[in-house]
Amino acid sequence: MQILSVNIGLPQQYTWRGKSIETSIFKAPTTDLVAVHPEHLAGYGQADLRVHGGPDKAVYSYPTEHYGYWAPYIPAALLTPGAFGENLTTQGLLESEVRVGDCFRAGTAVLIAVQPRMPCFKLGLRLNDEHLVKRFLEARRSGIYFRVVQTGTLRAGDALTLVQPATHAVTIQQVVEAYYAHASEKDAALLRTIVEVRELPTSLKSQFRTMLAATELG
Repeated sequence: MQILSVNIGLPQQYTWRGKSIETSIFKAPTTDLVAVHPEHLAGYGQADLRVHGGPDKAVYSYPTEHYGYWAPYIPAALLTPGAFGENLTTQGLLESEVRVGDCFRAGTAVLIAVQPRMPCFKLGLRLNDEHLVKRFLEARRSGIYFRVVQTGTLRAGDALTLVQPATHAVTIQQVVEAYYAHASEKDAALLRTIVEVRELPTSLKSQFRTMLAATELG
């Protein structure tokens, strides 16, 4: 597993559908050594802290393996590292294999996988397609949000090494599938397992408890 690109960018103003929007979803690759702070990478800042940033969304990774899937939908000029607003474009770090609670060393930092990404309209702004958010949800190719366990530094080319595996088998992909499954297709057993995952952020866990209650009521 490896970091192929480290992408950073500070909040800037853009116009989207006639409105001025502040966002940091536009990121550019850097070859510099980048410091990993408790809630973000150096050289990067979140524009809307109500829905972005914070310790449970400190670092966002997206697999390069998904880029081929998106090629028919996104112009090549836009489909470059950082296209999905990710801090880290990675190889070998897939949602279907990473469990919530897996800890990875990245450079000298240690990151713990805690949740998938639930995109907002700014993804459409980044890729110049207001329909991209819906397609992103349908694709179930979410990428991974990490909490910072140990600050440090990282750069493109660094290995990603699993240093402490989760104590359960729930993957990021399973969280995605469970979250977006139709009400009639919700798996109560899986939901019960997910709500017991200690590392899952409180707000997301609360949503799963609501889903579980509704599923059990039938």
